[in-house]
Amino acid sequence: MTPDRPDDAVLRAFGAAGVAPVRLPGGRGLTWRARAIVLRPDDGAAVTDWRADVLATLPHTPEFRTPRPVATADGAWRSGGWEAWEHLDARADPTRIEDVLVAGRAFHHAITDLERPSFLDDTTPERSGNPWSRADRMAWGEQPLPADPTLDRLARAFRPVDLPPQLVHGDLLGNVLFAPGAPPAVIDWPPYWRPAAFGEAVAVVDAVCWHGVPTARMHALGRGTADWPQLLVRALAFRIATLHLLGAWNAAAAAHHRPVVDAVT
Repeated sequence: MTPDRPDDAVLRAFGAAGVAPVRLPGGRGLTWRARAIVLRPDDGAAVTDWRADVLATLPHTPEFRTPRPVATADGAWRSGGWEAWEHLDARADPTRIEDVLVAGRAFHHAITDLERPSFLDDTTPERSGNPWSRADRMAWGEQPLPADPTLDRLARAFRPVDLPPQLVHGDLLGNVLFAPGAPPAVIDWPPYWRPAAFGEAVAVVDAVCWHGVPTARMHALGRGTADWPQLLVRALAFRIATLHLLGAWNAAAAAHHRPVVDAVT
């Protein structure tokens, strides 16, 4: 188990000895800032080291940037259950859905040619058993969905998607940060192997469900994207299945999501 707070040995390893870390909002309460770096519990050797290797050298563009990973004094990407990243002075704004989509598309274009990492095929409970990974497979018919009238309705709307898969960011909306005069920053990348626009569809579903974007805009936000209506169906199934697996799905949640389900079906 990773401690709730990075200890002195971890701070020293990442060059922040003597700094009192400050807990940051978001990140499920697990992210800390120590001056110029941000520390978060690592995702295991396979995921953390792969992601850091990719983002250490990924070229940035005027449409997006990413924080660079911070190595320990001995050149590792992890220490004591933690990983570290460059702190960027920028803020999320989930109401800026169009800008999030532009940054997400640029990021996905930049990683188009990356090969599928082997850890995505890991069937151990630590990797494949978390609610988000399980819900992703459920939304794409690789595992059965929980028994539920709302998910049954979405499943009846499933149609084949004829788009090439690639690595995608599965949680863009709250993880694109904005700062004046700088490209949007894409952070906290949870990697999935799906059509690129699936990541964008998840962001749109999140914006409609939780940030006041009207359902009437859902289809317009993906205008020109192949299979966009079906990607919205899958994205909504992914989010609702996750709530099921987290024990957060109840009658109130079903009522809250019903207008969005109506719109995508």
